[in-house]
Amino acid sequence: MDRFVSNFTNRLDAKGRVSIPAPFRAVLGRDGYEGLYVHPALDAPALDAGGNALLGEIDALLSTRPAYSDERDLLSVALYGSSDTLKLDGEGRVSLTESVKAHAGITDAVTFVGLGHKFQMWEPERFRAHLEEARARVRELKRMLGGTGTANLQPPGARDR
Repeated sequence: MDRFVSNFTNRLDAKGRVSIPAPFRAVLGRDGYEGLYVHPALDAPALDAGGNALLGEIDALLSTRPAYSDERDLLSVALYGSSDTLKLDGEGRVSLTESVKAHAGITDAVTFVGLGHKFQMWEPERFRAHLEEARARVRELKRMLGGTGTANLQPPGARDR
């Protein structure tokens, strides 16, 4: 599978390194990206991380904005200007910079959360709260749509295919 799925929590070691979960390292390896690309998430106290697939999505997003426009420049600063490219050591560990740890509130542990084409890194308690909020919002969405299954959450026309 070439998607980041599931979630894992790992502790930082005495040198401040954290092990990237083996399934996530396998996806990065198949993706062909050397290391780990990380930037502060735009809409959460978390870090977005990944490889070539994530960078491809960022490039695609930026290409929809006019060259030299304020919007494109602002997105570029947020997605590239505040990012880090981290090297994995032989044990699959990375050292997070102080700036990205501060954005996510990470101190002694990291929860890795698969989001398909990318994954996020969260401070574990913040992730638990975020997960509960996400579940509550999905339940409310399902209630509003009048269904109990995930079929009602599909885009219009998806059930007709």
